[in-house]
Amino acid sequence: MEFDFIDPIGHDEERRPFRKHRLRRGVYVLPSVLTVANLLCGYYAILATLDGQVDNAARAIGFAIIFDSLDGRVARAMGTNSEFGKQFDSLADVISFGIAPAFLAYAWGVHAAATAPGVAGTGHLIQMGWLIGFFYLCCCAWRLARFNIQGMAPGSNRFFVGMPTPAAAGMIAAVVHFVQNPIENPSLSVLWLVLVAVLGILMLSTIRHYSFKDIQWTKRRPSLFVVAMAMLIGAIWFFSQYTLLVIAGAYTAHGLVLQFVRVVRHRTASRHA
Repeated sequence: MEFDFIDPIGHDEERRPFRKHRLRRGVYVLPSVLTVANLLCGYYAILATLDGQVDNAARAIGFAIIFDSLDGRVARAMGTNSEFGKQFDSLADVISFGIAPAFLAYAWGVHAAATAPGVAGTGHLIQMGWLIGFFYLCCCAWRLARFNIQGMAPGSNRFFVGMPTPAAAGMIAAVVHFVQNPIENPSLSVLWLVLVAVLGILMLSTIRHYSFKDIQWTKRRPSLFVVAMAMLIGAIWFFSQYTLLVIAGAYTAHGLVLQFVRVVRHRTASRHA
Protein backbone atom coordinates (compact mmCIF):
# COMPACT_ATOMS: atom_id res chain seq x y z
CA MET A 1 0.00 0.00 0.00
CA GLU A 2 1.27 3.47 -0.91
CA PHE A 3 0.67 6.65 1.08
CA ASP A 4 0.87 10.23 -0.16
CA PHE A 5 3.16 12.22 2.06
CA ILE A 6 1.73 15.58 3.08
CA ASP A 7 4.22 18.12 4.32
CA PRO A 8 2.49 20.06 7.16
CA ILE A 9 5.32 22.59 7.42
CA GLY A 10 5.19 23.59 3.73
CA HIS A 11 8.62 22.56 2.58
CA ASP A 12 7.24 21.86 -0.89
CA GLU A 13 6.26 25.50 -1.20
CA GLU A 14 9.73 26.53 -0.11
CA ARG A 15 11.36 24.24 -2.66
CA ARG A 16 9.37 25.56 -5.64
CA PRO A 17 11.28 28.86 -6.06
CA PHE A 18 14.55 26.92 -5.83
CA ARG A 19 13.41 24.48 -8.51
CA LYS A 20 12.32 27.35 -10.76
CA HIS A 21 15.72 28.98 -10.27
CA ARG A 22 17.51 25.76 -11.26
CA LEU A 23 15.28 25.42 -14.35
CA ARG A 24 15.94 29.02 -15.29
CA ARG A 25 19.67 28.52 -14.89
CA GLY A 26 19.48 25.42 -17.07
CA VAL A 27 17.71 27.35 -19.81
CA TYR A 28 20.55 29.86 -19.86
CA VAL A 29 23.00 26.99 -20.24
CA LEU A 30 21.35 25.66 -23.42
CA PRO A 31 22.34 28.57 -25.73
CA SER A 32 25.85 28.50 -24.25
CA VAL A 33 26.12 24.78 -25.00
CA LEU A 34 25.27 25.52 -28.64
CA THR A 35 27.91 28.25 -28.68
CA VAL A 36 30.46 25.80 -27.27
CA ALA A 37 29.50 23.37 -30.05
CA ASN A 38 30.14 26.17 -32.55
CA LEU A 39 33.53 26.80 -30.95
CA LEU A 40 34.37 23.09 -30.98
CA CYS A 41 33.62 22.88 -34.70
CA GLY A 42 35.94 25.81 -35.38
CA TYR A 43 38.69 24.24 -33.30
CA TYR A 44 38.28 20.89 -35.07
CA ALA A 45 38.35 22.64 -38.47
CA ILE A 46 41.79 24.03 -37.64
CA LEU A 47 43.08 20.62 -36.53
CA ALA A 48 41.61 18.91 -39.61
CA THR A 49 43.29 21.48 -41.86
CA LEU A 50 46.62 20.77 -40.16
CA ASP A 51 46.13 17.06 -40.87
CA GLY A 52 45.33 17.75 -44.52
CA GLN A 53 41.67 16.76 -44.13
CA VAL A 54 40.36 19.89 -45.82
CA ASP A 55 36.93 18.45 -46.61
CA ASN A 56 36.36 17.55 -42.97
CA ALA A 57 37.45 21.08 -42.05
CA ALA A 58 34.92 22.52 -44.50
CA ARG A 59 32.19 20.30 -43.09
CA ALA A 60 33.07 21.39 -39.55
CA ILE A 61 32.67 25.04 -40.54
CA GLY A 62 29.28 24.15 -42.00
CA PHE A 63 28.17 22.58 -38.72
CA ALA A 64 29.50 25.64 -36.87
CA ILE A 65 27.15 27.78 -38.98
CA ILE A 66 24.21 25.60 -37.93
CA PHE A 67 25.08 25.82 -34.23
CA ASP A 68 25.63 29.58 -34.50
CA SER A 69 22.20 30.08 -36.04
CA LEU A 70 20.58 27.92 -33.36
CA ASP A 71 22.07 29.51 -30.24
CA GLY A 72 20.65 32.95 -30.99
CA ARG A 73 17.23 31.61 -31.94
CA VAL A 74 17.05 29.44 -28.83
CA ALA A 75 18.06 32.34 -26.60
CA ARG A 76 15.44 34.64 -28.15
CA ALA A 77 12.72 31.99 -28.05
CA MET A 78 13.35 31.28 -24.35
CA GLY A 79 13.96 34.89 -23.37
CA THR A 80 17.47 34.13 -22.16
CA ASN A 81 19.39 36.78 -24.07
CA SER A 82 22.29 38.10 -22.05
CA GLU A 83 25.33 40.29 -22.57
CA PHE A 84 27.56 37.36 -21.61
CA GLY A 85 26.00 35.15 -24.28
CA LYS A 86 26.41 37.91 -26.86
CA GLN A 87 30.11 38.36 -26.16
CA PHE A 88 30.75 34.62 -25.86
CA ASP A 89 29.09 34.04 -29.21
CA SER A 90 31.25 36.71 -30.87
CA LEU A 91 34.45 35.20 -29.48
CA ALA A 92 33.42 31.78 -30.75
CA ASP A 93 32.62 33.29 -34.16
CA VAL A 94 36.12 34.75 -34.43
CA ILE A 95 37.48 31.20 -34.16
CA SER A 96 34.93 29.38 -36.32
CA PHE A 97 34.34 32.03 -39.00
CA GLY A 98 37.59 33.97 -38.83
CA ILE A 99 40.64 31.93 -37.94
CA ALA A 100 39.42 28.53 -39.20
CA PRO A 101 38.34 29.73 -42.69
CA ALA A 102 41.44 31.90 -43.10
CA PHE A 103 43.64 28.94 -42.16
CA LEU A 104 41.69 26.64 -44.47
CA ALA A 105 41.82 29.14 -47.34
CA TYR A 106 45.61 29.38 -47.09
CA ALA A 107 46.26 25.65 -46.66
CA TRP A 108 43.90 24.59 -49.45
CA GLY A 109 44.33 27.41 -51.94
CA VAL A 110 47.92 28.58 -51.55
CA HIS A 111 50.22 26.11 -49.82
CA ALA A 112 50.05 23.31 -52.40
CA ALA A 113 50.58 25.69 -55.33
CA ALA A 114 53.41 27.51 -53.58
CA THR A 115 55.25 24.30 -52.69
CA ALA A 116 54.83 22.60 -56.08
CA PRO A 117 58.20 21.77 -57.70
CA GLY A 118 59.31 23.93 -60.59
CA VAL A 119 57.01 26.83 -59.84
CA ALA A 120 58.65 30.27 -59.90
CA GLY A 121 57.70 33.16 -57.63
CA THR A 122 56.25 31.00 -54.89
CA GLY A 123 57.68 33.26 -52.19
CA HIS A 124 55.45 36.13 -53.27
CA LEU A 125 52.46 33.79 -53.45
CA ILE A 126 53.03 32.63 -49.87
CA GLN A 127 53.36 36.21 -48.66
CA MET A 128 50.22 37.20 -50.50
CA GLY A 129 48.41 34.17 -49.06
CA TRP A 130 49.09 34.85 -45.41
CA LEU A 131 48.55 38.60 -45.88
CA ILE A 132 45.10 38.20 -47.45
CA GLY A 133 44.23 35.52 -44.90
CA PHE A 134 45.09 37.96 -42.13
CA PHE A 135 43.06 40.67 -43.89
CA TYR A 136 40.06 38.32 -43.94
CA LEU A 137 40.51 37.59 -40.23
CA CYS A 138 40.68 41.30 -39.37
CA CYS A 139 37.54 41.96 -41.41
CA CYS A 140 35.74 39.19 -39.55
CA ALA A 141 36.70 40.58 -36.13
CA TRP A 142 35.80 44.12 -37.26
CA ARG A 143 32.41 42.95 -38.55
CA LEU A 144 31.59 41.20 -35.27
CA ALA A 145 32.63 44.20 -33.16
CA ARG A 146 30.52 46.53 -35.30
CA PHE A 147 27.51 44.22 -35.04
CA ASN A 148 27.79 44.11 -31.25
CA ILE A 149 27.63 47.91 -31.16
CA GLN A 150 25.27 48.79 -34.02
CA GLY A 151 23.16 45.65 -34.39
CA MET A 152 20.96 45.13 -37.43
CA ALA A 153 20.26 47.63 -40.21
CA PRO A 154 18.53 50.80 -38.91
CA GLY A 155 14.76 50.55 -39.01
CA SER A 156 14.69 46.92 -40.11
CA ASN A 157 15.39 43.61 -38.42
CA ARG A 158 15.39 41.86 -41.79
CA PHE A 159 18.86 42.89 -42.94
CA PHE A 160 22.45 42.72 -41.73
CA VAL A 161 24.80 45.60 -42.37
CA GLY A 162 27.64 43.97 -44.28
CA MET A 163 28.00 40.31 -45.09
CA PRO A 164 27.54 38.09 -42.00
CA THR A 165 30.68 36.27 -40.92
CA PRO A 166 29.05 32.80 -41.09
CA ALA A 167 28.08 33.46 -44.72
CA ALA A 168 31.63 34.49 -45.66
CA ALA A 169 33.06 31.42 -43.95
CA GLY A 170 30.37 29.30 -45.58
CA MET A 171 31.42 30.50 -49.02
CA ILE A 172 35.02 29.42 -48.38
CA ALA A 173 33.91 26.08 -46.95
CA ALA A 174 31.49 25.46 -49.84
CA VAL A 175 34.19 25.97 -52.48
CA VAL A 176 36.62 23.69 -50.62
CA HIS A 177 33.92 21.06 -50.15
CA PHE A 178 33.02 21.24 -53.85
CA VAL A 179 36.57 20.93 -55.23
CA GLN A 180 38.25 19.12 -52.29
CA ASN A 181 41.62 18.64 -53.99
CA PRO A 182 43.99 21.50 -53.08
CA ILE A 183 44.85 24.08 -55.73
CA GLU A 184 48.19 23.43 -57.41
CA ASN A 185 48.02 26.11 -60.11
CA PRO A 186 49.47 29.48 -58.98
CA SER A 187 47.09 31.38 -61.30
CA LEU A 188 44.08 29.72 -59.69
CA SER A 189 45.57 30.48 -56.28
CA VAL A 190 45.63 34.18 -57.14
CA LEU A 191 41.96 34.04 -58.20
CA TRP A 192 41.15 32.22 -54.96
CA LEU A 193 42.87 34.91 -52.91
CA VAL A 194 40.87 37.55 -54.80
CA LEU A 195 37.68 35.79 -53.72
CA VAL A 196 38.85 35.65 -50.09
CA ALA A 197 39.70 39.36 -50.21
CA VAL A 198 36.29 40.19 -51.71
CA LEU A 199 34.58 38.28 -48.89
CA GLY A 200 36.53 40.34 -46.38
CA ILE A 201 35.54 43.58 -48.12
CA LEU A 202 31.88 42.51 -48.14
CA MET A 203 32.04 41.99 -44.37
CA LEU A 204 33.47 45.49 -43.95
CA SER A 205 30.97 47.08 -46.31
CA THR A 206 27.55 48.50 -45.50
CA ILE A 207 25.85 46.39 -48.18
CA ARG A 208 22.73 44.85 -46.70
CA HIS A 209 22.21 41.10 -46.59
CA TYR A 210 18.95 39.35 -45.75
CA SER A 211 18.89 37.92 -42.23
CA PHE A 212 15.93 35.46 -42.39
CA LYS A 213 15.04 36.62 -38.87
CA ASP A 214 11.54 37.71 -39.91
CA ILE A 215 10.58 34.14 -40.83
CA GLN A 216 8.29 32.70 -38.15
CA TRP A 217 8.97 28.99 -38.18
CA THR A 218 6.15 28.25 -35.71
CA LYS A 219 3.56 29.89 -37.97
CA ARG A 220 1.39 27.85 -40.32
CA ARG A 221 2.84 27.49 -43.80
CA PRO A 222 1.43 26.23 -47.10
CA SER A 223 2.07 22.60 -47.94
CA LEU A 224 4.24 23.70 -50.85
CA PHE A 225 6.62 25.40 -48.42
CA VAL A 226 7.02 22.19 -46.41
CA VAL A 227 7.63 20.18 -49.58
CA ALA A 228 10.21 22.72 -50.78
CA MET A 229 12.06 22.57 -47.45
CA ALA A 230 12.04 18.76 -47.56
CA MET A 231 13.46 18.81 -51.09
CA LEU A 232 16.15 21.30 -50.06
CA ILE A 233 17.21 19.11 -47.13
CA GLY A 234 17.29 16.09 -49.43
CA ALA A 235 19.39 17.96 -51.97
CA ILE A 236 21.87 18.97 -49.26
CA TRP A 237 22.04 15.40 -48.00
CA PHE A 238 22.52 13.66 -51.37
CA PHE A 239 24.17 16.43 -53.44
CA SER A 240 25.89 18.51 -50.79
CA GLN A 241 28.77 19.66 -53.00
CA TYR A 242 26.58 21.27 -55.63
CA THR A 243 23.73 22.41 -53.38
CA LEU A 244 25.86 24.09 -50.73
CA LEU A 245 27.97 25.86 -53.36
CA VAL A 246 24.84 27.21 -55.06
CA ILE A 247 23.35 28.36 -51.75
CA ALA A 248 26.57 30.02 -50.60
CA GLY A 249 27.17 31.65 -53.97
CA ALA A 250 23.60 32.90 -54.25
CA TYR A 251 23.68 34.44 -50.76
CA THR A 252 27.04 36.08 -51.49
CA ALA A 253 25.74 37.57 -54.73
CA HIS A 254 22.28 38.61 -53.54
CA GLY A 255 23.64 41.45 -51.39
CA LEU A 256 25.42 42.94 -54.39
CA VAL A 257 22.30 42.55 -56.56
CA LEU A 258 20.07 44.23 -53.96
CA GLN A 259 22.58 47.07 -53.60
CA PHE A 260 22.64 47.55 -57.38
CA VAL A 261 18.83 47.67 -57.48
CA ARG A 262 18.75 50.24 -54.67
CA VAL A 263 21.27 52.46 -56.45
CA VAL A 264 19.31 52.30 -59.71
CA ARG A 265 16.04 53.11 -57.96
CA HIS A 266 17.61 56.00 -56.07
CA ARG A 267 19.04 57.53 -59.24
CA THR A 268 15.75 57.04 -61.08
CA ALA A 269 13.81 58.68 -58.25
CA SER A 270 16.25 61.62 -58.07
CA ARG A 271 15.88 62.25 -61.80
CA HIS A 272 12.08 62.35 -61.61
CA ALA A 273 12.10 64.52 -58.47
